[in-house]
Amino acid sequence: MSTSQRTPRPLRPMTPEQIESAAHSDPDNRPLTPADFARMKRTPQVKIIRRALGLSQDEFAARYHIPIGTLRDWEQGRATPDQAARAYLTVIARDPEAVHKALDLPRRKTG
Repeated sequence: MSTSQRTPRPLRPMTPEQIESAAHSDPDNRPLTPADFARMKRTPQVKIIRRALGLSQDEFAARYHIPIGTLRDWEQGRATPDQAARAYLTVIARDPEAVHKALDLPRRKTG
């Protein structure tokens, strides 16, 4: 009998307990522990932020005064944002309009 003629078997869903047990029994794929999470750094993902705002790379870079090359390097994994940039991305993610408004103020003429 060919595979296209077989009667599909119904899936047997696993309970949460069975899922947890299966994960713990796999030595190559153990769940992360609270200690693992504590030592991991949470880096805002600039591509996700940019896409959530519906902006192109050029628009995002211009709006938030980030060099386009830097933005592309972050998004393509060639570089990672330093601590100050991560903080800035976090602020953009939490209140993008406030950041845009703060950066978009007209400059005063001096002299």
